[in-house]
Amino acid sequence: MSGEMIVSVSGIRDATRDAVEDFAREMDVRGVPLSLFVAPRAKDGYRLVQDPAIQEWLLERREGGDAIVLHGYDRAATKRRRAEFAALPEHEARLRLLAADRVLEDTGLRTRLFAPPRGLASSGAVAALPQVGFRVMVDLAGIRDLRTGTVLEARVYGIGGGVRAEPWWCRAVVIGASRVARRGELLRLAISGPRLAEPGPRQAILDAVDIALRHGAEPVVYRRPRRPGSVSAA
Repeated sequence: MSGEMIVSVSGIRDATRDAVEDFAREMDVRGVPLSLFVAPRAKDGYRLVQDPAIQEWLLERREGGDAIVLHGYDRAATKRRRAEFAALPEHEARLRLLAADRVLEDTGLRTRLFAPPRGLASSGAVAALPQVGFRVMVDLAGIRDLRTGTVLEARVYGIGGGVRAEPWWCRAVVIGASRVARRGELLRLAISGPRLAEPGPRQAILDAVDIALRHGAEPVVYRRPRRPGSVSAA
């Protein structure tokens, strides 16, 4: 029995554009769509609304089958060493989500999918998401249908974005991905844009994808969970 595979990329901005685009081309060759984690604001004053090149690229990717996933709002305004939505009360989480949703709507990138930075969301943030119109939350535990509360559990094998990138961890990602794909379970692979510029992490994800494909894993993007081992349209 074959399972499914989701490959996501975060940290997409001007400084990582070349590496991310190159990786996307590698996925196109393999017939693997990407789930692109997008944040309206980042450190060093980066603003998505001021980056038309990234906006255009993201729109083109979505038209080609990729998924856009909101990945927080303003990482720079978050206390150091704390994930942005990890401890927010419901009211504050709703305000940030509304602001982020407005930015994505203005840029034509609006989505109903949300992934909290570092995969951590407070109960207040989870409660606020459907109030703003989000249907799916992707976290460390799995994929949560915000309308029903059901969760499709699946571990993330990731590199970057606060996750290890040492050689031993890269090898562990490949081994773990092979094991999950061989069992026919849902495989979630994740890498950050900055790590894609590093040969080791980039090659590890490519190897993991290739092994999963050899085991018959079906490439999909994040959508609303429907049944174990399947991800349906949002």
